[in-house]
Amino acid sequence: MEFIIRHIGVLEKVAEAALAFAGGRKKFFLTGDLGSGKTTFTKAFCKKLEASDEVTSPTYSLVNEYAYRDENGHEKIIHHLDLYRLKNLQEALDIGIEDYLYDQNYCLIEWPEIIEPIAPDDVVRIIFSLEADSSRKILFL
Repeated sequence: MEFIIRHIGVLEKVAEAALAFAGGRKKFFLTGDLGSGKTTFTKAFCKKLEASDEVTSPTYSLVNEYAYRDENGHEKIIHHLDLYRLKNLQEALDIGIEDYLYDQNYCLIEWPEIIEPIAPDDVVRIIFSLEADSSRKILFL
């Protein structure tokens, strides 16, 4: 599934489509160049789930958590990771990446390439690209 984004206002619909595409899967790998829309998409995703926290880039903290309530009113967590600064798989293991990959919470991971060897089989892959006209292309795999 592919989307061309010319206006940020449509990202919540794209986030809704991502949730439908995922079909219950909760692990998302967000791949794309700097400035291609990964964190902005995560903001829309969290807004769609009505997360109560402000979504910010976890570039320096590595992991941010956002609280939301599921359809039954139970408080849940969305994990948002940015692995850009990690140098190797061992560093990812040292921060407990396997806990995030295999728990029951939503997890959106920017710059996931370093953890491909341990990726769950059912991860949703979303590719972001900046187009020549400054629009963004978002592709679900």
